[in-house]
Amino acid sequence: MTELNAKESAVREIHVKAVEDIVSNLCQEANTMLPDDVVAAIRQAAQSELSPMGQEVLEQILDNAAQAAQSQVSLCQDGGVTIVFMEIGQDIHFVGGSFEEAVHAGIRRGYQSAHLRGSVLSHPFHGQNSGFNTPGVLHSRIVLGSSLRITVLPKGGGADNMSQLKMLTPASGVQGVKEFVLDVVKAAGPNACPPLIVGVGVGGTFDSVGTLAKQALLREVGTPSPDSEIAALEQELLQEVNNLGIGPMGLGGTTTALAVHIETHPLHMAALPVAVNLQCHSARVKTFVL
Repeated sequence: MTELNAKESAVREIHVKAVEDIVSNLCQEANTMLPDDVVAAIRQAAQSELSPMGQEVLEQILDNAAQAAQSQVSLCQDGGVTIVFMEIGQDIHFVGGSFEEAVHAGIRRGYQSAHLRGSVLSHPFHGQNSGFNTPGVLHSRIVLGSSLRITVLPKGGGADNMSQLKMLTPASGVQGVKEFVLDVVKAAGPNACPPLIVGVGVGGTFDSVGTLAKQALLREVGTPSPDSEIAALEQELLQEVNNLGIGPMGLGGTTTALAVHIETHPLHMAALPVAVNLQCHSARVKTFVL
């Protein structure tokens, strides 16, 4: 066997119909089953919450999640915009059609099959509802190997509307980042449906830092950053966010956020981009690896 033939034999073929099927299932599961780590974090918060009203709200959230999973109905009436993160092995060859079209077809079929609300308009100013939540917002990354990892993140409008991005100066430093994160959470108040997961992106560029903040929401709730300095900042910010007293659904209490997750990226020496992407308590996300 020649070297070229050996390389060709290592390529893995995946039919785009399999991609469509995976995305369809992920859309249905993400919208009807709250992840175990989120449920565990809310249950722990319900035990430690000092406000009786806050405790009651957290218990209602848990009851809603249980009923949604049992009945296979949407956790929230807002099906959100469907964000899809994909890690594509460079040894994969997709056959049978367009990979991206298969992803959009999967979203469409998943939302239709589960009777989920379509929230996507075809134009910012005069668009009509496109039906079944398409197109989604796709983020692809090429990685080593022949595996395909797909993560679906339905992102509700309430929490995303309360998110912000700011181009700080390097002189702002850590204190500037902290102040901005707290300002965003305070401005959001009850509108992002707390308890929140606060995704923070620091670094990169104007166009990439928002995606970095959204990627922060994919981490298991409360999992610390591998960078010890960033992990300490996450804990400090979580404490300060919870000291704001906004509480579950903005009704007061000691649980405004379940976690603060920070992702960083190298950056230009003249800039300090920061983005805060808030996630509501219905923190829907589902991953499948093929």
